[in-house]
Amino acid sequence: MAEQYDLIIIGGGPAGLTAGIYASRRNLKTLILTKDIGGQASSASWVENYPGFDKVNGYELMQKFQKQAEKFACQFKYEEIVKIEKTNNHFQIKTAHNNEYLSLAIILAFGKTPSNLQVPGEKEFTGKGVAYCATCDGPLFKNKIVAVVGGGNSALESADYLAKIAQKVFLIHRREEFRGEAILIERIKSDPNIELKLNKIVTEIKGDKFVKGMVIEDVKTKAQEELKLDGIFIEIGHTVDATPIKELVKLNENNEIIIDEQCQTSLAGVLAAGDVTNIKFKQIVISAAEGAKAALTAYKYIQDIKGVKGAIFDWGKK
Repeated sequence: MAEQYDLIIIGGGPAGLTAGIYASRRNLKTLILTKDIGGQASSASWVENYPGFDKVNGYELMQKFQKQAEKFACQFKYEEIVKIEKTNNHFQIKTAHNNEYLSLAIILAFGKTPSNLQVPGEKEFTGKGVAYCATCDGPLFKNKIVAVVGGGNSALESADYLAKIAQKVFLIHRREEFRGEAILIERIKSDPNIELKLNKIVTEIKGDKFVKGMVIEDVKTKAQEELKLDGIFIEIGHTVDATPIKELVKLNENNEIIIDEQCQTSLAGVLAAGDVTNIKFKQIVISAAEGAKAALTAYKYIQDIKGVKGAIFDWGKK
């Protein structure tokens, strides 16, 4: 028989964990279904832009989120979602472990996954010089040599930002022309601190305990070159696995979930928060805030279903 909850949150990153804290404080029976804790945030070596912390390891920060959610009786199960259906006033969630769960409302907060280069050394040095967020990890490479891989706006913005911090920035792109905004491209091309490596692909990332360099290859001549550097920022896009939800809620052209200002999706009772949504900025603090909003909206929705009326306050669990 399926276990029943007031609210089920899918995803254990900053948005999902914060939603768990807020929902549990409302005395909602809350379950977080996730494959891991922290998502992308947990892989950040250091986070220096989260309020209240001068500098904190990403994994440790996410552990604090989890412990706070557990303090208010939020439950956790480590499973992958394969199907979500709405039946009357309930949502039925099926997992890869053949388990079923029921809830009155759900929050989709499973985030995005950075696209990988899938080259030797990338996995081994993730968090040890290989990074996927210049805003998060850029300050750690002050006065060091770094590379940015990619050709869209994300890569260009990262290179522009890092050029003000690092000693030198290599910008590596597999094509001759960039796909970003013209004004940003001109800025990149005119920056003496940025060296362009066009028509090049990364074939290997090297190092010992940390990144020491990378091998790039010319897409036309196949000639290889080794660059000595301290950090690599991979900015080739992010993907959303929308398989379980593509028939459930409306998505945009990037498979992001479309939400309104209260984190509501196109289907009543389904909320969404964090990087998986069409909110423009992808930061830990923003995801956390969206998770709180989603939980408060879910609480109001659930109270309406139960026929309970009243204002929403954050006074904690009575």
